[in-house]
Amino acid sequence: MEVIFVLIGFSSFVALMFLAAYIWSVKTGQYDDNYTPSVRILFDSEVKKNKKEQPEVEHKKI
Repeated sequence: MEVIFVLIGFSSFVALMFLAAYIWSVKTGQYDDNYTPSVRILFDSEVKKNKKEQPEVEHKKI
């Protein structure tokens, strides 16, 4: 039963270390994306069709 208290304490310590690492990475700009906006123009964008340009389907009475 004493082991459970050690495991809870250790897991809480590890969780706090991960939280501290996450906060540090956000504050130092590790998640800032400076590369994607500069190459976004290189990718082709899809052409959107208007409803008028779509082929019309003939309706036949049966």
